[in-house]
Amino acid sequence: MKTNRVLSFLFFLLFVFKLTAQEDSLRIENPEVLDTITKEKDYKPYNALAPAKAAFYSAILPGLGQAYNGRYWKIPLVYAGIGTGVYFYINNDKEWNRYRDAYKDRLAGKEDEFGDRISTDALIRAQEFYRRNKEISILVIAGFYVLNIIDANVDAHLQQFNVSEDLSLKPNMEFDNFTGKSKYGVSLNYRF
Repeated sequence: MKTNRVLSFLFFLLFVFKLTAQEDSLRIENPEVLDTITKEKDYKPYNALAPAKAAFYSAILPGLGQAYNGRYWKIPLVYAGIGTGVYFYINNDKEWNRYRDAYKDRLAGKEDEFGDRISTDALIRAQEFYRRNKEISILVIAGFYVLNIIDANVDAHLQQFNVSEDLSLKPNMEFDNFTGKSKYGVSLNYRF
């Protein structure tokens, strides 16, 4: 009987006095009022002609479309690619002229710079080799020029998309202790 009274008294105390173990996290004591209205990032309406304009600028002067899109870091890459092609074209053209002139001198019966070190067939093969490399260099130059135009166009198209910080795609590597090997993969994370 005495235990019933003690238990009843304890239950009474629990319900009368709100005993809590932690603070209420849902209670808002003093909400701060913001003076300014927070906006999303500066919204710019999509300009449908921007991709064509960027491609046109890149066709006029390589790298100008990237500058129009605000991707200034791509301009040195464009000129490095085109410049590499031009360098190898000039180098291969110089070597092709050298072997061609030696072959012409040999056919005319004159002394050429290679003398007896290189045969006539080797001179013909060297001319073909450097002519082919000249043509490949022209293709590299044209490829970087076209890639420059395509990049400016695609980059202008992709500027309308909002990439949220809540969505991320990261490479992931885990070590498997059982097999002793690494596992590679890609993790897609979305933060609510």
